[in-house]
This record gives sequence, structure tokens and C-alpha cells, in this order.
Amino acid sequence: MDKVLLTPLKIIDAKGGRVFHGIKKNSQGYTEFGEAYFSEIRHNEIKAWKKHKRMTMNLVVPVGKVKFVIYDDRSLKNKIFQEVILSPSNYQRLTIPPMIWFGFKGIAKKDSIILNIADILHESTEAENKNIEELNFNWSKK
Repeated sequence: MDKVLLTPLKIIDAKGGRVFHGIKKNSQGYTEFGEAYFSEIRHNEIKAWKKHKRMTMNLVVPVGKVKFVIYDDRSLKNKIFQEVILSPSNYQRLTIPPMIWFGFKGIAKKDSIILNIADILHESTEAENKNIEELNFNWSKK
């Protein structure tokens, strides 16, 4: 999908526990720093749909396993869903630019943690939401 990036990240084995890289100032997809926050998603729970008007998100899953679904409704050719599964075993950063709908589902047996490194501060009026039924996606498929 146009301007959506998937960037492989490094996990470094270290004494006492691994180091999970997230993003650097010179990384592709980095625009600016606004805030970083963690979201928790439980097994089989779904949080969908949201679209940010100005925020670029850089999403990383250091704990658990999460299926992200991305949808661009701005033109006929982009009206497809893109699925990305992130976890420590598929450790990458998903960059979602503004104006792209997204949702996610926890697919690990336990709770999963998502880190969002956003380029602007969170503002409730900056995002739009839809009910899960408003976009026709089959969340139960494997």
C-alpha cells in the first residue's frame, strides 16, 4: 500500500535480556517525534477501525503477536486490505501514514504489547473512528 512501510528491526541478545530496536532519527519512516505510548491487546480482541488525519504511526510489537489490517479508501485501486503480523519472531516496524484506516487483533495466547512512536502528540479530534462492521473484513480468517 502506498507509503506504508515495513522495516526489519534488530533484536540483540544481551546478558540479562534482549534489546529490541525501535526507530532512529535517520530511519526510513521517521518524520518527527511527538510521543511514544504502549497499547495492550488481549488474545482474540480486536481494536478497529481508526484513521489519523495528521499522525504518522511507527508500530512495533516486542511482546506477543498482533495482526494489523490496513485499508486505504481514497481511490478505487487502493480499496484492498493489507495484513501484517508483527511479533518478536517477525520483528519489524510498521509505518502507517496519515489517512489510512487500520485495526488490529491480538493473536498471541497471552496479552500483546504494541509500541507506537508517533510524530505528533495525541489529539482526540485528530482521528476518525468507525465501528468494526463498517469495513467489510473477515477478522476470523487465519
